[in-house]
Amino acid sequence: MATGLLRVKGDNVVDQNGNAVVLRGAAIGGWMNMENFITGFAGHESQHRAAMRKVLGPEKYEFFFDKWLEYFFTDADAKFFAELGLNCLRLPFNYRHFEDDMNPRVLKESGFKHLDRVVELCAKHGIYTILDMHTVPGGQNPDWHSDNPTSYAAFWDYKDHQDRTVWLWEQIAARYKGNHWVAGYNPLNEPCDPEHVRLPAFYARIEKAIRKVDPDHILWLDGNTFAMEWRGFDTVLPNCVYAMHDYSSMGFPTGDRYKGTPDQKQHLESQYSRKAQFMSTHATPVWNGEFGPVYADPALDTDAETINQERYNLLGDQLHIYDKHQIHWSIWLYKDIGLQGMIYTNPQSKWNQKIKPFLEKKKDFWLDKWGRRPASEPEAALQPLVDWIDKVSPTAKTTYPTSWNTEMHVMRNVFNCFLAGTFVDEFAALFHGMEKDDLEELAHSFHFDQCVQREGLNQILKEHARVRK
Repeated sequence: MATGLLRVKGDNVVDQNGNAVVLRGAAIGGWMNMENFITGFAGHESQHRAAMRKVLGPEKYEFFFDKWLEYFFTDADAKFFAELGLNCLRLPFNYRHFEDDMNPRVLKESGFKHLDRVVELCAKHGIYTILDMHTVPGGQNPDWHSDNPTSYAAFWDYKDHQDRTVWLWEQIAARYKGNHWVAGYNPLNEPCDPEHVRLPAFYARIEKAIRKVDPDHILWLDGNTFAMEWRGFDTVLPNCVYAMHDYSSMGFPTGDRYKGTPDQKQHLESQYSRKAQFMSTHATPVWNGEFGPVYADPALDTDAETINQERYNLLGDQLHIYDKHQIHWSIWLYKDIGLQGMIYTNPQSKWNQKIKPFLEKKKDFWLDKWGRRPASEPEAALQPLVDWIDKVSPTAKTTYPTSWNTEMHVMRNVFNCFLAGTFVDEFAALFHGMEKDDLEELAHSFHFDQCVQREGLNQILKEHARVRK
């Protein structure tokens, strides 16, 4: 068991005795930073919450989300996680739990209720936590997972958004200073700075600010453009680990199927090496903060068993690469309603049954990006628009984020943002007239005891949890 506060030493993370510690685990995405594909709503978290408040009223709204946050991660979850041999849980959160846009720089103590609770549960079971601000004021990227309903990441152009983010991290650092089971702070998730110089400048600023409050905890710093690029980075900050995200398109329905060919394995290795080049050049530790396939649903895919085995094989080959390089990793994700999680809500649960017709509509209309499947109607609408845009605007396909082609921009802006946002009230209406007993039963669908374990995934994670050189 590692002891004391973790710190960076050369290209290792070590405990207070100088022993190397490799952090391997998952993230509880969709919890304190809600994402539509993880729990089933449409649009963005702030839209979803506003619609639910309107339908339920303030009292029942607060009751439901408090119970839901409680049941999403309990002692039973921490015990299960530790039994797999995993030793680190990434905790993504939305800044709106701690500060209101209309009341800035006034700390909401209520935001710490569940964050403190899960940090303590993990510590009880020997699990480190990394605190991840997944959504910051203004939005650090133009995507739904930063609760940004626009295609504009305003964080980069407005100093006050950055000032508020620094201020909030100072409050958080003051609270967790000296906590040995907090492995550190992940200030920005998947930032997208089109100029490539403002991100490293912000990291230099926030590193100094946090160190004045908490001189000891590690900072875990994502690369630019969804944690995939290092252009503009030329300095290694002290006691920092640099983070990449290493999703493979072969793990998604729209990608090539993974057959484990030599070319495919070489592609995985090359993709990892490219994303980790900055860390390799500067001999720093590496954290793969997110990766992982999505899985086929036997109710929708007759070939689901074969597809999922291919994706387990893909994951296993990625983990062999990470084992070879002895990097830290955090798979995405721990719990959801059945697409990607290590455990997931039972298809017969009250929650899944309640939202099932809405999920069908989301699938048919491409309201979610994650796990998108072929569908004739949106395909017929999408392709002519993409073709026309590419014809009239030669620069469309290279517009930042440059990892997105024209189709990605149209999907994000038209389908996943505008169209999905028009359905938020329809989803919330499913809960109209419900009393607290019904709402608690729905929230309880996410309790560990009510969930299904994805055994193939968990067995692979267990095998790689404690791999040594």
